[in-house]
Amino acid sequence: MRPFQVNILDGIKNFFIQKNALSRLMLINIAIWLICLFISVFTWLFNISDISFVTKLFAVPADISALLEKPWTLFTYMFLQEEFWHLFFNMLMLYYGGQIFLQYLSQRQLLWTYIIGGIFGALFFILVFNAFPVFENTRSYAVALGSSASVMAILIAAATYHPEYNINLFLLGQVKMKWVAIVFVIIDFLSITKGNSGGHIAHLGGALWGFLYVYFLRRDFDFYTIFKKKARIKVKSRNAQNYYQRPKTDEQYNTERAMNQEEVDRILEKIAKNGYSSLNDKEKEFLFRQSKK
Repeated sequence: MRPFQVNILDGIKNFFIQKNALSRLMLINIAIWLICLFISVFTWLFNISDISFVTKLFAVPADISALLEKPWTLFTYMFLQEEFWHLFFNMLMLYYGGQIFLQYLSQRQLLWTYIIGGIFGALFFILVFNAFPVFENTRSYAVALGSSASVMAILIAAATYHPEYNINLFLLGQVKMKWVAIVFVIIDFLSITKGNSGGHIAHLGGALWGFLYVYFLRRDFDFYTIFKKKARIKVKSRNAQNYYQRPKTDEQYNTERAMNQEEVDRILEKIAKNGYSSLNDKEKEFLFRQSKK
């Protein structure tokens, strides 16, 4: 095996053994696709023409009455890929979009952007299919599946957070992230009438969530803190007694402040040497908290 091939395989292996949100999301998508592939073999052996029962069970339907019978599909559809190339391009976009996203935001934010972006895409798909007469004849059997809406949410969130970020595109050279995002959104909008209407509409819903999340994040409101609120309340109640009974002395305050400053200096030095992407989630969160003081 050539050294170049060995390096690629080692890189893929090292990426997937990492315990982070991006690698886990990709592994889940790949694993579910493989399971569906095995199921398709058995359906063929038993002379069942397709695996429509899997789609019916886990893809999100446009019909509201069908959705009420299967509310879990709002979540499951975003991990269900149709075919290999569907999976391949979604995972390729998730990897590159996720890498850019994680240069500025955390693994936790990426995970929630994937999930909420997917749900937003599904709801947008259902809303549009029930609002416009053109879908009246197909609404009863139309379904959406795939991670594209979630991937679009991550991609647009990254572009909204850092629109001037440059990426290298084949034959085009360096292109700013904002133009890539705009082109993707325009293509999806114009493609609604060309086929796979539900998929393109779901993409636009995911893109909308990615934009809205970062728009409000830039204004110091993080939607995802809602999911941490309960845990924070428990921690606070556990330590409330000690907090009020033992206030900090001036010496303790100054010592803690000096330690925090020392940690900030260490993190900034790390950024200067290796870039922001070299920080782990704890370091990013610590730096974010200190910047708010």
